[in-house]
Amino acid sequence: MGSCLSTENPTPLLGSPLGVQKKGSRKKRKEEQLQRIPGQMFRNGSSDIASIFTQQGKKGTNQDAMIVWENFGSRPNTVFCGVFDGHGPYGHMVAKRVRDSLPLKLSAHWEANTKSDEVLREVSLNTTGSNLYSESISFLSAAEEPRTSIDFDEKNPEVFQTLKESFLKAFKVMDRELRMSTNINCFCSGTTAVTLVKQGQDLVIGNIGDSRAVLGTRDEHNSLTAVQLTVDLKPNLPAEEERIRKCKGRVFALKDEPEVARVWLPHNDSPGLAMARAFGDFCLKDFGLISIPEISYRRITDKDEFIVLATDGIWDVLSNKIVVDIVSSCSNRSYAARALVETAVRAWRSKYPTSKVDDCAVVCLFLDTNESISSTGKFKENTPSSEPVNDDFSGPIEFNRSGTVKTGNEALGGVNEQMNIEVGKEWLALQGAARVNTLLTLPRFALGKEDKEAAARK
Repeated sequence: MGSCLSTENPTPLLGSPLGVQKKGSRKKRKEEQLQRIPGQMFRNGSSDIASIFTQQGKKGTNQDAMIVWENFGSRPNTVFCGVFDGHGPYGHMVAKRVRDSLPLKLSAHWEANTKSDEVLREVSLNTTGSNLYSESISFLSAAEEPRTSIDFDEKNPEVFQTLKESFLKAFKVMDRELRMSTNINCFCSGTTAVTLVKQGQDLVIGNIGDSRAVLGTRDEHNSLTAVQLTVDLKPNLPAEEERIRKCKGRVFALKDEPEVARVWLPHNDSPGLAMARAFGDFCLKDFGLISIPEISYRRITDKDEFIVLATDGIWDVLSNKIVVDIVSSCSNRSYAARALVETAVRAWRSKYPTSKVDDCAVVCLFLDTNESISSTGKFKENTPSSEPVNDDFSGPIEFNRSGTVKTGNEALGGVNEQMNIEVGKEWLALQGAARVNTLLTLPRFALGKEDKEAAARK
């Protein structure tokens, strides 16, 4: 066990009865406000275009969060989706804060960038002097951070360029807000985020961490195939490892889990974070960990059927192909996300019988919504069949350091007979690997003198 103390972000005393009462009432008001936003859902359920489901694992409170927001930012034919996997003692709070705040920031920056682009376009058409044009651009950008250049071409349409800037700004502001937070200690806690905005046939994805987005689409033979839309941003990726090492952070795997690269402080064997990008985790932000998203674009075609966003509780035990087959095999789309989670839980118990089942969160976004579907058009709520979702825990989580369990090459065997899916063919480098915690250990105090000096020398 270990606690994480930060001199920058003091944590409110959770034992105070008054503090608990205020925090509970504040959280209740926030969730009531979220529920009043038209088209937004973040609890288990479904709509005409999406199915979402999360279930608590066996490690403690559920640190996963998810959201679908139809008519995103009051824009027709636009949807925002995201899943967030928290880690560390306050990871559940970080994940839910990002779930609640990031979409609003993205929408606001998208609106501002769209208006700015319209003004710039009008200025460029109505001014003849290059000096005047340059002065106008400087004036328009004076109140905001420097913007990336905008190149318009068929491969990267205007909506991608605008949304790319909006994603970058929203993620940066979100991480800055977490750093300044006085009621969530993010020093050794953080979250992943895989998010997307779909407007018409345009799809833009912003991703940090190791949650994943996978597309179910038809190939030239009309067979359903899985296309991974994001990269799991692990510390052993060459570009990620190079950046971390340049910032004096360390990347290495432990002897009992040689395939799991982790990020460590320069002079302290902690925290051992198993990802290279995340919100929060400010103990590592001076040493190579970043919250800059990897952003990609795809033009949706008639062959594309659905997108699955999920946390690593799904991907650690189910391959991309199996996930796509499960969703496609559901006779009722409303239960697609739930079917994935329940299959993953059975796979955990079969493949890692001595390991604790991880939290799972899934968003299934259906792209061919013109076809007849089983949903009713309104949000329908589902509840887990077993362990309930603990969404009211507001204190720190205690977790064991010795959560690593070895596994052999045993087959999944009988996980999904009803869906007639062949299993055991694509285990994505998990065969024979250690089943690990995202965050291995916590520094007991703030950064030591040597680590602070390393950060100052950067």
